[in-house]
Amino acid sequence: MKSIKKILMAITLLLSMTIANAQIKNAKTETVKIYGNCGMCETTIEKAGNLKKVAQVDWDKDTKMATLTYDSAQTNQDEILKRIALAGYDSDKFLAPDTTYDALHGCCQYEREAKVAVSTEMKMETTTTENHANHANHSDAAVAKQKVETNLKVVFDTYFLLKDALVKTDGKAAATAAKDVLTALNAVKMDELAMDVHMIWMKEMKGLMAGAKNISETQDIKRQREFFIPFSKSMYELIKVAKYETLVYLQFCPMANDGKGANWLSKENAVKNPYYGSQMMTCGKTVETIQ
Repeated sequence: MKSIKKILMAITLLLSMTIANAQIKNAKTETVKIYGNCGMCETTIEKAGNLKKVAQVDWDKDTKMATLTYDSAQTNQDEILKRIALAGYDSDKFLAPDTTYDALHGCCQYEREAKVAVSTEMKMETTTTENHANHANHSDAAVAKQKVETNLKVVFDTYFLLKDALVKTDGKAAATAAKDVLTALNAVKMDELAMDVHMIWMKEMKGLMAGAKNISETQDIKRQREFFIPFSKSMYELIKVAKYETLVYLQFCPMANDGKGANWLSKENAVKNPYYGSQMMTCGKTVETIQ
């Protein structure tokens, strides 16, 4: 009896997949591993990956293997796996954000294996939505991408204003600029970020928030410059993946940080030292150009 039930279930699954595949044009089918535990995981994974008439995901909780069937003219494996990662489930290509994984139900928190982080060479791209089924809505995707870039651009612009205030040794202006950075950071909608940028954002967000807050709460220029060291490090990690509208220069002063050296970001190749200002304005050099 059990054998008959299993056969019927297999036939039902095969029929449903056949019907779904028939609705998808330019159908391409691939099998990939996605990590999870239970039936609840299966529901979430398939819901995150599926797009009507564009993509169909069937995940097996026993083998952890997913069959992806999609319209190769409108989407691809990476876009499907990104959506699934943003729902909390790792694949061998994309890691789910830690906070999203931590929010999963206890029975859904599968054993995570060590993996290489998402490549920082990936280009920014908006998450595929069901609107991809209609080519007339490509402008909507462009608007979404522009919105993401605008949010991050404000973060970077306010950082440069903060750096300029430190160059001028103006503690009051630096505190004001740091408040603006904090506001810009809070305005970023991380679910709208491209997957590679999202991963870096999750890693550096706490450091960025803490750095901006600490600098904004004091007008002591010495303390501000101390906080600016780790703050600039986190900002560098973000901007080298998200990019900026113009060239950005990573610069280094060997005298800063009690002789240990410290970096900062600048829109100008000419060195203007935020750690010493007029005392040693040109101390340092450009060590990397971010394009």
